[in-house]
Amino acid sequence: MRRCKSLAAALAGVTVALAASAASAGPGTVHIAGFSAGDYPHLVVKVLTQTPVAKAPRLSENGTPIADLTAVNLGNAKSVVVAIDTSRSMGTAGLRNAAAAARIFVHGKRPDDRVAVVSFGRRALKLSDFTSSAADVDSVLSGLAIDGRSGTALYDAIVESAGALRTSRFSGRVIILLTDGRDVSSNASLEAALAAARKTGAAVYPIGIESPDFHAGVLRSIARETNGTYYGAGSTQSLERVYASIAAELDRTWQLGYDTTARPGDRLRLHATLPGFGSADETVEVPAAFATSAPEPASALLPKIFYSPLGTFLLAMLVGLCALAAVLLFMQMGRGSWVKQRLSAHIGGASRKRLRRSERMSFLAALFRATEGALGRRQQWRVIEKMLIRGDVPLRPAEFVWASLGCGAGAGLLFAAAGLPALVILVAMAAGTLLPFLFVGFRVRRRAKEFENQLPDLLTTIAASLKAGHSFKHGLQSVVDESQPPASIELKRVLTEAGLGRPMDDALAEMADRVGSENFSFAITAVTIQRQVGGSLASLFDMVSETVRNRQQFARKIRSLTAMGRMSAYTLVGIPFFIAGMISIANPTYMHPLFHSHLGHILLFLGLAMMMVGSLILKKIVSFKG
Repeated sequence: MRRCKSLAAALAGVTVALAASAASAGPGTVHIAGFSAGDYPHLVVKVLTQTPVAKAPRLSENGTPIADLTAVNLGNAKSVVVAIDTSRSMGTAGLRNAAAAARIFVHGKRPDDRVAVVSFGRRALKLSDFTSSAADVDSVLSGLAIDGRSGTALYDAIVESAGALRTSRFSGRVIILLTDGRDVSSNASLEAALAAARKTGAAVYPIGIESPDFHAGVLRSIARETNGTYYGAGSTQSLERVYASIAAELDRTWQLGYDTTARPGDRLRLHATLPGFGSADETVEVPAAFATSAPEPASALLPKIFYSPLGTFLLAMLVGLCALAAVLLFMQMGRGSWVKQRLSAHIGGASRKRLRRSERMSFLAALFRATEGALGRRQQWRVIEKMLIRGDVPLRPAEFVWASLGCGAGAGLLFAAAGLPALVILVAMAAGTLLPFLFVGFRVRRRAKEFENQLPDLLTTIAASLKAGHSFKHGLQSVVDESQPPASIELKRVLTEAGLGRPMDDALAEMADRVGSENFSFAITAVTIQRQVGGSLASLFDMVSETVRNRQQFARKIRSLTAMGRMSAYTLVGIPFFIAGMISIANPTYMHPLFHSHLGHILLFLGLAMMMVGSLILKKIVSFKG
């Protein structure tokens, strides 16, 4: 008989549980249980399923599927803050029952869930950091005591809990808030508490111990604005069932977030579907309060006209002109390079002719002249000019600077059109601006290397011409006739300057500075001294040629000996990026805390800084300056 009664009681309990589950999930297996627009235009939709599911529901807005959807499953590993009211109104027995129910909830959590405890009486206080150990949380809850001072800091408790969740590595974040009264001693307002919870993506589940003078309106508002659920308890003895209901709801809850294009006051038709389980429809309205909110103050860095529709149009036109100028200049540079290859053997100064040809575009010529007039005397301008000359880039500094700005603006527009964050857009603009500098730097290094490889043969050719009885100028002319660029181009310029009356020593010294070759500078210095004191110039060129050749052979030998060290450096630097990329492709959620949490960002920048320092150390080890 007793067994029959026990079996009947168990069946009744199962029936009640299933009925409660069905009631909470709605008539179907998928139910849209909440909607939050507190971070407009970012909307968060709460979807409940009848049973826990591992696959995220799909969501569409007004019949259009949402592609960029962020899905958070509160049934997976998450961070939970258990906030308990310790004010005098709770009473010793009530607080004891509340702590006991919370301990049962903590012992029944998922193994990966991390729990922290916050108490609030006169003021809110975080009692423990996040931990996955139920025993640690149990000891903290067992030590709760009634606050000696009167007051209930309800809103401060939400702010304190949200602050603790800010460093959580899990995307699932929950605050379970238990209280028996209204707020009377908080420093923060209700709006500040809601903003703090929304900023950290926390869902607040308030539990109200209801009494005749208890009003649940504020707690219901908190739950509604944060996509949580309000639970009422008739007494502290029923809190164990309430915590169990919250745990069951969390296991079946999905939070779907996305950015909407709807305007405040628009009505949205949301459709959530889960293949194999069903679907749900809900019509919601974006609160019109966002339309009347005060706009952010305009920055004083730009005139007010830039914040008007006319200013937006003018700014767009300016960016478009910069991008167009950059494209035209690079096209002109490419066409000029083809002409140079065909005519370099017959005429000199082709690069200057290309520059004069570009000046026919009067609107660009005026812009370039104004830029050179404003910045032409600065040291940085001279550095850019020397870099362009060394790289044999047929552009003036003004043209190159505007081309770089156009590349930066184009990269920024491209990333902005892709809807990426502002920080990523700024990084893209900086990278786009630096891209022309990297290109010119590459040309400078390649040209200098080509000249260094030609230098021994160049000096040998001059020495042979001198031994045959020709003059020094005739020896340079023989190099121009027989050699290849860039040596032939540079020496032809030297001969042109000497023919116009410039001293040969000055022209050669400027050439040494222009090509950036230390070996050639050494040779020119030796030649200058020999021309002043006398002696066999041909023997000097033979000696300098042999010295330069030996230096180059020694540098190549050092480079071959350090090849393994350089490859090790490349491998050590590239492995973290390769592993991060492969893990992101194989399991995107695994890397989510690293890229979408404050602690992850700190670790990311710290790792990049350490890799940069290590790269510099490895470069110093394998580099050699002979």
